[in-house]
Amino acid sequence: MASPYIELTVGDRVVKVTNPDKVYFPEIGATKRDLVEYYVSVGEGALRALYDRPTYLKRHPDGVETEGIYQKRMPPRHPEWLQTVTVRFPSGRTADALRVTEVAAIAYCANLGTVDFHPWPVRSCDVDHPDELRIDIDPQPGTGFEEARRVAFAVNEILGELGMTGFPKTSGSRGIHVSLRIEPRWDFTQVRHAAIAFAREVESRVPDLATTAWWKEERGERVFIDYNQNARDRTVAAAYSVRAKPHAPVSTPLTWEELVDADPRDFDIRTVPARFAKLGDVHAAIDDRAFSIEPLLEWFERDDRGDMPYPPNYPKMPGEPKRVQPSKARDDSR
Repeated sequence: MASPYIELTVGDRVVKVTNPDKVYFPEIGATKRDLVEYYVSVGEGALRALYDRPTYLKRHPDGVETEGIYQKRMPPRHPEWLQTVTVRFPSGRTADALRVTEVAAIAYCANLGTVDFHPWPVRSCDVDHPDELRIDIDPQPGTGFEEARRVAFAVNEILGELGMTGFPKTSGSRGIHVSLRIEPRWDFTQVRHAAIAFAREVESRVPDLATTAWWKEERGERVFIDYNQNARDRTVAAAYSVRAKPHAPVSTPLTWEELVDADPRDFDIRTVPARFAKLGDVHAAIDDRAFSIEPLLEWFERDDRGDMPYPPNYPKMPGEPKRVQPSKARDDSR
């Protein structure tokens, strides 16, 4: 028997939604149809966050309480209007990832069970030079959104001193992401160095709140500034991306004024469409200006601590310190 389906008109396309009544988010009873219609309702903002970017898909075809599929390659069989772009992994291998060019592409992928969209910080015309620096404020055990908020305002203070404008959003969990548009003149290594320098400056301003320590055993009850989110092939959930949790939270763009008393629990698949209809995309100006990271690269060059460890799945990188957990290094030296 054929699966039940509905058809939605999205721009100039008709997108088929199969099994529309399948429950994806059991805590609030939201279905696959709700997911697809959510992305259409915030389409202008979601498209701005994903436009022309290689994008990975986190799929949960049987709902968010089942194991997800983190898909970097688009299936060979897809509509001819759906576009792809070739990206290169740190290993040197390549893949054809989704290239988002219209809201219908987002809706089509949501029908495949895509809950989260994870874009690269590059555009398809130049996949080796990021146009976005990402400041990922990640609470650790013993900390939460309130601590992340305080760190985010330290981030904003430093950006202001540099004459830069950052755009904050909830992560969809306990954290905060701040996006900074940059000139696409530097490669991933340089942008990552800039992120390290910035994170170290945040750490120096609020040492009791923030840390750059890559090893969890050294972080304590502090918020981690994850500089490695700027390494090649690392991604964060996009603005307006739903997160794969039973209550369907959304990674929601905010203004700095809103962040003062925002509660991430207020932003989910049910509430964000009404917010968007009322306010529009509060990050609509994000592409208006791109900044130079030369001041941050100068900070990095002046810092005699040099580079920091890459994630464990990366090949050994030039200038990288030993990728050994500190306690293990101490044990091995005995």
